[in-house]
Amino acid sequence: MLRIVIAEDAAVIRAGLSEVLADRGHEVIAAVGDAEALKAAVAEHKPDVAIIDVRMPPDQTDEGLRAAIAIRREHPATSILVFSQYVETRYAADLLRMRPGHGAGGVGYLLKDRVANVGEFTDAIARVAAGGTALDPEVVTGMLNGARHASTLATLTGRERDVLALMAEGRSNTAVAERLVVSERAVEKHISNIFSKLGLPPSDSDHRRVLAVLAYLGS
Repeated sequence: MLRIVIAEDAAVIRAGLSEVLADRGHEVIAAVGDAEALKAAVAEHKPDVAIIDVRMPPDQTDEGLRAAIAIRREHPATSILVFSQYVETRYAADLLRMRPGHGAGGVGYLLKDRVANVGEFTDAIARVAAGGTALDPEVVTGMLNGARHASTLATLTGRERDVLALMAEGRSNTAVAERLVVSERAVEKHISNIFSKLGLPPSDSDHRRVLAVLAYLGS
């Protein structure tokens, strides 16, 4: 069972998320509608996971993401799952490249209209709660397109970009191989090439390698 705080300004969606998570055996300890209430709830309850919309009152711009960054800094053990219909690459990159310390929670960014089913959603929550990463491919694409290192990224082959996107979703080498219908050895070679071209050291930790790549792309 996970202890979860929900920040969503739409009352119907907030209630629906609470019901879905309770049905799956989790405890929703607070469900709030704005960023200030979110930060107060996290400070009070120290949840395992905070599920946060991007746009909330008063301005309906990026309050949720900025609150997520503050929570990541002040309460690093709380995992963050951004759940929105909008891709905000600037603050998403800031959130994702914050270096995890010992015992730090995971991070994720999913798009509401692309979550196929409840199981996929709750699996992503579990992955993030365990310290992993769950990113929608469209979020990764937005970061790739917005990166200032376009000349370096241009050196990646199409297949290497495919592998990078799947890595950023939090998938293991085995899962990447299955999705692309190639061998794990081929995936390992692609990953080695990616890190070499981006000037990043390879890592055995899937979470750390994703954060390293996104840190570079969002810098």
